[in-house]
Amino acid sequence: MGVFNQFRIWVLTICLVFQSGYGFYLPGSYPHKYGVGDELWVKVNSLTSIDTEMPFSYYSLPFCTPDGGIKDSAENLGELLMGDRIENSPYRFNMYKNETEIFLCKTDPLSAEKFNILKDRIDEMYQVNLILDNLPAIRYTKKEGFLLWWTGYPVGVKLQDVYYIFNHLKFNVLVHKYEETNVAGVMGTGDADMIPSGKTKSNVPGYMVVGFEVIPCSVTHNVDSVKNLQKYGKYPTPVKCDPNTVSMPIKEGQPIVFTYEVTFEESDIKWPSRWDAYLKMEGSKVHWFSILNSLMVITFLAGIVLVIFLRTVRRDLTRYEELDKEAQAQMNEELSGWKLVVGDVFRAPTNPSLLFGGYFGAKASPIEFPVRTNQIPREIPAQKYPSWLLVLGAGTLPFGTLFIELFFIMSSIWLGRVYYVFGFLFIVLMLLVVVCAEVSLVLTYMHLCVEDWKWWWKSFFASGSVAIYIFLYSVNYLVFDLKSLSGPVSATLYLGYSLFMVVAIMLATGTVGFLSSFWFVHYLFSSVKLD
Repeated sequence: MGVFNQFRIWVLTICLVFQSGYGFYLPGSYPHKYGVGDELWVKVNSLTSIDTEMPFSYYSLPFCTPDGGIKDSAENLGELLMGDRIENSPYRFNMYKNETEIFLCKTDPLSAEKFNILKDRIDEMYQVNLILDNLPAIRYTKKEGFLLWWTGYPVGVKLQDVYYIFNHLKFNVLVHKYEETNVAGVMGTGDADMIPSGKTKSNVPGYMVVGFEVIPCSVTHNVDSVKNLQKYGKYPTPVKCDPNTVSMPIKEGQPIVFTYEVTFEESDIKWPSRWDAYLKMEGSKVHWFSILNSLMVITFLAGIVLVIFLRTVRRDLTRYEELDKEAQAQMNEELSGWKLVVGDVFRAPTNPSLLFGGYFGAKASPIEFPVRTNQIPREIPAQKYPSWLLVLGAGTLPFGTLFIELFFIMSSIWLGRVYYVFGFLFIVLMLLVVVCAEVSLVLTYMHLCVEDWKWWWKSFFASGSVAIYIFLYSVNYLVFDLKSLSGPVSATLYLGYSLFMVVAIMLATGTVGFLSSFWFVHYLFSSVKLD
């Protein structure tokens, strides 16, 4: 499953979390009651691949088209914003009616162009994504004794230089009996007045869709036997669906016959829990290790900040306040460290309009600084090491708090693995904010101690430089984890998305660092009167 489908699941997951806690729901995400025999129509989403990350329309391949033409079937604005291309399909079910050997269509003979496109999509590991009642089709496979799940199914497979297409689908729809008369009760919101249930209670039995499974098969069909067969007619011979064998090769100039079957299975899964199958994720111990690792970094930095405030700054301020005015004047002549830059510490930085809101800040009422700024800038003494080297190195500490969680997020976006542990993610986010604030504060104080009053941009990049390491991690992920990604276009698309991501991260973390440093400097120089 590609990045666009994955973002959609992220959004729906978050919505379901809010939905279960606060009675919130979105159009298209509430329970549908289907009576026995009611029609259910499957929708199709874009073809996606972890090999190229380039989505294509479902009907760009020679698949069966619905009666009445192809129509967009997005149910809400979120599906459009997530880049989904949801369209109608010819797959039709009747609620709680098991059917087998359903003839769908016979395509036109494959032209050379269609044949080559089909081969390319199989080579590039493209997946077909189907949707029923807002649930993506899920496929189960076994590997080394473990049960794995995937959303969608592959277009086909290549074996010994022969291309096979999956032209028969075996659907299994999990349903749960509709028992509640109030939708809010079904959803578990506990708010009986949130969503009206209707005028009267209906005695007609109904069901809700709580699962949608698919098994793709490659089956050889007799083209001549379907010449006079209508759509949804009964295929004349039994169809044996064996997912472990393939027998329908594609050939130029020959048509493809598509069939399907569907079974309905009553399940104990309730409607609010129907996404659990998509959101199962192991490895909570790894997430706890990530949090403990972050806490160690925070404790280390907090110790440094404590030393700065209690042993250094507080000591200097206490000594200064205990002196009389004559002694203070004499001490002013013997100032050292951060106290020497009192006349320059609030001097406007270079390119102030570019610092994350400077343009709008210039239009706002000015902030009153606790000390005056000299007209002539103070010369910064020569440093033993370049200050920017220290700033760039500071980004390793925030990166250390999130790199483990970053692996799961990247796997979710690019490898189709659903991310579910939003509680861990929130904790890591809060820890990241604390680390960014601490590391920027410490770096700012170190620069002031060596009489470097140009702290503005450095405080921003001290924490914002974590974006550099995230981008380097993205490149490492491309080389070692996305080995199947093919072609310069796919790599460029991946790096482009990664660049947008790290720029946003830099702006966010840099803002946290700058605001914490500004507060620290303002507090520091407003605590003592230096002139």
